[in-house]
Amino acid sequence: MTHLERNQWLFDRVPTVTAAVLALVCLGWWMGHDPSASLTEFRPGMDGRPEGAGLDPNEVVNIGEFFESFDTEAGDMAGEWIQFRGQNSDNILSEGVALARSWPEDGPPELWSIDLGEGHAGAAVAAGRVYVLDYDEEAGADVLRCLSLANGRELWKRWYEVRIKRNHGLSRTVPATNGEWVVTLGPRCHVMAVHAITGDLLWGMDLERDYGSQTPFWYTGQCPIIDDGVVVLAPAGDDVLLMGVDCATGEIVWHTPNLNGWQMSHTSVMPMELSGRRMYVYSAIGGIVGVAADGEDRGQILWQTDLWSRSVLAPSPVVLPDGRIYVTAGYGAGSMMLKVTPSDDGFSVTKLQEIKPTDGLASEQQTALLYDGHLIAIRPKDGGEYRQQLVCVHPDDCTQMTWASGPEQQFGLGPYLIADDKVFVLDDDGVLTLLEASTRHYRQLAQAQVLDGHDAWAPMALAGSRLVLRDSKRMVCLDVGLGAGEGV
Repeated sequence: MTHLERNQWLFDRVPTVTAAVLALVCLGWWMGHDPSASLTEFRPGMDGRPEGAGLDPNEVVNIGEFFESFDTEAGDMAGEWIQFRGQNSDNILSEGVALARSWPEDGPPELWSIDLGEGHAGAAVAAGRVYVLDYDEEAGADVLRCLSLANGRELWKRWYEVRIKRNHGLSRTVPATNGEWVVTLGPRCHVMAVHAITGDLLWGMDLERDYGSQTPFWYTGQCPIIDDGVVVLAPAGDDVLLMGVDCATGEIVWHTPNLNGWQMSHTSVMPMELSGRRMYVYSAIGGIVGVAADGEDRGQILWQTDLWSRSVLAPSPVVLPDGRIYVTAGYGAGSMMLKVTPSDDGFSVTKLQEIKPTDGLASEQQTALLYDGHLIAIRPKDGGEYRQQLVCVHPDDCTQMTWASGPEQQFGLGPYLIADDKVFVLDDDGVLTLLEASTRHYRQLAQAQVLDGHDAWAPMALAGSRLVLRDSKRMVCLDVGLGAGEGV
């Protein structure tokens, strides 16, 4: 080989050698890299996109203006899931329905499915009807759709036009119903109350326009709850922090002043009982508060603290029976265990434990389950060696994992619930996993691909043996009852 030929031979192989070296460098970086090391708590505007960009805050919306009904019967179906996190706001179905412990190879039978606008809004179920607040991009409208639980056919829909830009999906909230009324809270803070059976409009309310609420960065994530005919909302506006509105009339029954100027988060109001006092707990941007839910002082602040104050909050507070409250958030925020204690002046609040996301239980989007005295949740993507795993901890020390699903079984941002001593977990890609509900071990019973889309983040609903779940564009109803599975 001549000198020139040797040089040409070496030159021809430079790209191959370079690629090999780069591959080895990348592999070494990946193996030693901690993806959470550079994460900081997210604040709106950090991505360069102004909050509410392109949306007109003065837009006049005629809430509930349009209506259409269809020649469909609901059918007589048992079971209900009346609001976000179910009847008791704990994501646990306590109806005592027997559910299958195993499924056919292709998963539990699909009873029906429907296409939806892009979003993460879950369903509420009552009296054989499924309610979902959809967004129709073609019409540019929030649409409350009422479907038959039996077959998924549409009974009626009521909608109003409102302009929304896609921002990791559009719709996000779960309606609340008591079988007589249905109340929705749309992406741009529009509240609509309708008759649950007929769809007749009762009243509407624009929290941005009427109360000065600031729609959160990823649109409204707060889900309304109905308590004894009163819908509980957290406008967190100029003057009103929380309020109760009569479902039938739209009359303000009580309200809580926003003394600290706190703002609306993506979390929902959670009920609590402590020392004989019923209260509503809300984690706002600025702090967390407990408000009297009954008595002559209904709506008054019983306690408040800024010990827990984060810029982006999605998981709602988890209330423990002894007055402890677990709160968490994503984007590096971690979590905290608070203690609310009766005192001579009412109630006092102390911090028991603060946890970094790499060190213990935290969650980015879904609210943790409280089961048999333990907390169960999916660790966030900045959760260290347990990132995106389903884990269980005892609340006395949220850094000690009782069990974890393992690195081979990660769930992303998916939802979960408990029924018949079983845990249902849905991952980002639509894989549904069935577990034995336990505080001692992670034991998988069944698993199946039930959705073929992506971003399956919406809260699930379980009414009787019918599981209603969705990804970003399609909702399905599955039969998870004892007769539908392969085992017992």
